[in-house]
Amino acid sequence: MKTTGVIGIGDMGSGLAKNLLKNGFSVTGIDPVKDRMNAFTDMGGVAAASVAEVARAAEAVFVMVMSGDQAKSVILGADGLAAHLRPGSAILLSATIKPHEAREIGQEMSGSGVHLIDTPVSGGFPGAQGGTLTMMAAAPDAALDEFAPVMQAVSANIHRVGTRPGDGQTVKACLQSLIGAQFAATFEAAALAAKAGVPGQVLLDVFSTSSAGCGVVNNALEKIIDRQFEGTGSHINTMHKDLTISMGLGEELGVPLHTASAAMQIFHAGRTRYPDGDNWVCTRVIEEIVGAELHRQAKP
Repeated sequence: MKTTGVIGIGDMGSGLAKNLLKNGFSVTGIDPVKDRMNAFTDMGGVAAASVAEVARAAEAVFVMVMSGDQAKSVILGADGLAAHLRPGSAILLSATIKPHEAREIGQEMSGSGVHLIDTPVSGGFPGAQGGTLTMMAAAPDAALDEFAPVMQAVSANIHRVGTRPGDGQTVKACLQSLIGAQFAATFEAAALAAKAGVPGQVLLDVFSTSSAGCGVVNNALEKIIDRQFEGTGSHINTMHKDLTISMGLGEELGVPLHTASAAMQIFHAGRTRYPDGDNWVCTRVIEEIVGAELHRQAKP
């Protein structure tokens, strides 16, 4: 198997394409943004004029779109993947959508002869570009075995979390409830330090070597103290959407998510005040309230 496709070549999808090419796969892709397509062809990808064209050229296609409606359209539409992929091919649903939406896609694909691998990812822009993503893969073992080389090309950690569509999305929703809370706590701690006059480098040194230090916290704090609030590959819309999915699953199952709810409100505020910002811009909203900013070095 050497022919693959990517639907959606943004911050995440471009990383998938890059690492598939790096590992010897041909990649046919499509994205509505012209600049993304130009960058994709510059790296060696083959531009397609339609989703159906991607399907006809590939044996395995990653779907990295923003919403469940978009995923349904590119997979189930008349011009979609399910209608044009050859039997035995696979759709790798790497976008984060609602679990019930993944289940609905699986039900509609029943009998198509095309495998659906529900495999949302974690690792953000750095993980996608570096080929170190964590995948939460759900499909029968035979399908996961067959398409393992494709997943291994873009991922450092592949976890088999279930056998049915929706199982991967459910685990991702649980993960995002935790990551959202970690982000929110970091934003608040950064504002607290700023108001107290603690230099950002001091906070980073302590946090990163403490039991609280982790990739999520350390990366967020780095972006905050360097005032990198846009263009870092982690647009606030994505995390806001993911937390909405987590909260919806909690409501569906009757599970109280107190901390995730608080994080959701912080992301609401950040997205409303700075709609073009990345996740870390939430800190600016809190800083504006307290009248202090956290920089790597304290201002004289």
